[in-house]
Amino acid sequence: MPYENLEISTPSPVLSWANHPLKSDEIKMAKNVASLPFVFKHVALMPDVHLGKGALVGSVIATKEAIIPAAVGVDIGCGMMAIKTPFKGEQLEGKLKKIRLDIEAAIPTGFNENKDVEKTVTNWQRWGDFKDLHRGVQDLQGKAMRQMGSLGGGNHFIEVCLDTENSVWLMLHSGSRNIGNNLAQCHIHTAKELAKMAGNNLPDPDLAYFVAGTPEFQAYWHDLQWSQDYARVNRDVMMARFKRIVEKHLAGGKAIKPLLEVNCHHNYAEKEIHFGEDVYVTRKGAVRAQEEDYGIIPGSMGAKSYIVKGKGNAHSFCSCSHGAGRLLSRNKAKNTYTLDDLIEQTKGVECRKDTGVLDEIPGAYKPIEQVMANQSDLVQVEATLKQVLCVKG
Repeated sequence: MPYENLEISTPSPVLSWANHPLKSDEIKMAKNVASLPFVFKHVALMPDVHLGKGALVGSVIATKEAIIPAAVGVDIGCGMMAIKTPFKGEQLEGKLKKIRLDIEAAIPTGFNENKDVEKTVTNWQRWGDFKDLHRGVQDLQGKAMRQMGSLGGGNHFIEVCLDTENSVWLMLHSGSRNIGNNLAQCHIHTAKELAKMAGNNLPDPDLAYFVAGTPEFQAYWHDLQWSQDYARVNRDVMMARFKRIVEKHLAGGKAIKPLLEVNCHHNYAEKEIHFGEDVYVTRKGAVRAQEEDYGIIPGSMGAKSYIVKGKGNAHSFCSCSHGAGRLLSRNKAKNTYTLDDLIEQTKGVECRKDTGVLDEIPGAYKPIEQVMANQSDLVQVEATLKQVLCVKG
């Protein structure tokens, strides 16, 4: 489906691939962002767009000489990783529960941390410049090292999936953990304080920004890139552990070579060239989808997920959605659904089936098939996956 120009009355247009008419509070949030003087060309809204903080989740915001830390968000570098294995579905028979228990024992979830720090972590090339991070996180290095290779909570997950040809895929979703959150909060606070001192009349305090060339911009950009690296390595470390567990159960511990490997952010910012100009691109709940880029678009814990390849659509700033997008808030999901509903909606999936994950019930998310139909001009589907095992944070 091609985009729709929302014709919102702002200096910059808003182009939307949304699979639903935007509500008044969503329109207001889009309008606030589009009214900022440094927004480049237009704001692009992905099919899974929904309310966020400052900017809509599912926004792609290109800017000239400025960046909005709250638009990037607090889970800096959050994203997905997936590998295709040579294993087939029948090899999993009778082994899923043991695999799940091994994953839960090997990979900390929620607020949990590793007891020991792996060699992979201690040798990570960027620990050496921890002292160059914001002073507000200087006492968190030990925690950051122990959380490397941990899942976190909320909608973060680890899954064993099967594609339409019965091949086994390993997939996970996580970000930069406590250290990324703390760095984001420090810089968002600084941006808001600067806006107050400058008397900036912003449509929303969460749209406070840094101007390129200032020390505050440079400090944020440094910490942002550091956090994005941390998030990517975090996924690598978890995937290595996950892969070893599956190899133990399916190949007697013999290491296999992945047939395809994808690791992509969906909460981040980078410097890119669009419409012939250098710009800062913030993807708040969106995946880069330049031509030939591989991406991952997951559904809920009871729905399909997709491995995609980008089409390089210029109007979306070469981006696509990052998932199905929430239909209900966490509290509303808990008040709407019961444990019996969760058991029914996750039938056939080896996973926790308790009230602790009720807010992640598939019914709390938009139908992923509709989200995919709305972005046929942004990506092509390379593989369709369905989970058979899911570990939630």
